[in-house]
Amino acid sequence: MRHIDFSPFYRSTVGFDRLFDLLDSASGFETEPAYPPYNIERLAENEYRITMAVAGFGQDEIKIDVKESALSIRGEKKAEDKGRQFLHRGIAARAFERRFQLAEHVEVKGADLKDGLLHIDLVRNVPERLKPRTIAIGTGKAPAQVEATAQ
Repeated sequence: MRHIDFSPFYRSTVGFDRLFDLLDSASGFETEPAYPPYNIERLAENEYRITMAVAGFGQDEIKIDVKESALSIRGEKKAEDKGRQFLHRGIAARAFERRFQLAEHVEVKGADLKDGLLHIDLVRNVPERLKPRTIAIGTGKAPAQVEATAQ
């Protein structure tokens, strides 16, 4: 078991307590199952893609849910024909559930199943009010008021 003390960071940062809680609870990552294999790639500055190998699963056997900042992908095979006899069975047909924690403002744009690969496209939409901006420095004087003249 590994445990890192984040208390020094709590004293010098504001608003990062959720991040430190996530890091603190990340101890279970070493025992996470490796099925199904997946890739996470960055396509552009604010675009990402998760590609998951789901050979043998159809669209109706995979369910993708997003709740708050958690992305969950579940696959469950339907009952197979009992009349089939396998001499070797190397394609996994077991159920799976894979969860991903999404960062703030990351949204699922869409999903596509092609050639046994499930592609989930993500985009980070940062609101305008949170984007960096330049603040003009004033002179300290109150703005001059223009008086209206009566005509």
